[in-house]
Amino acid sequence: MAQDIQGVLFDLDGTLLDTHDLLLETFRYATRKVLGERIPDGRLMAKVGQPLVTQMWDFTDDEAVHDELVEVYREYNAAIHDDMVRLFPGTREALAALREAGFPLGVVTSKRHEVALHGLGCFGLADLFEFVIGSDDWPTHKPDPGPVAHGCDLMGKQPPNCLYVGDSPFDLQAGNGAGCQTAAALWGMFPADELRAQQPDFVCGSILEVAHLLGAR
Repeated sequence: MAQDIQGVLFDLDGTLLDTHDLLLETFRYATRKVLGERIPDGRLMAKVGQPLVTQMWDFTDDEAVHDELVEVYREYNAAIHDDMVRLFPGTREALAALREAGFPLGVVTSKRHEVALHGLGCFGLADLFEFVIGSDDWPTHKPDPGPVAHGCDLMGKQPPNCLYVGDSPFDLQAGNGAGCQTAAALWGMFPADELRAQQPDFVCGSILEVAHLLGAR
């Protein structure tokens, strides 16, 4: 069982919300429409966990094309979001158990603030969190530790007493860099070996395991 944890921070996509199919479909659409190319799925999804504006530089060096990719992506994603986003099994129960056990909860995501809130709102989860830190709420982004450290500050907790849960190497790099304890979410989008390589403190196969790890049932 984890010791000395006083607050829990979560990534969003691939950790709380199952958005794999949504993101992949949107990337496919945007790159085909703007670039006229069929880019391999692995390349499209390689940097999920970083801000969209960062990811799109993998597909072009042209600023105008980059901006068009971002615009087309966001437009299409908004149109299909509510039909394709899913909640991972056990998420609501795990969050409720953590809250019942007295843990303050926050979200630190590379998604923009309002989009992240909308996703949480689709499942009535927004009120379970003290705050959401999006890519437009802090000047640096994962894997930089800044937004995670800011989340600890907002909870009024020291980083070693906070757990950051995420499904991407960028999440774990940010959490480790901030001085938090970290938990790899194996139910998300990245292979287990890529997550274990970041040396997280804990490896969890489901979000319910996170709650159990902290004695919340």
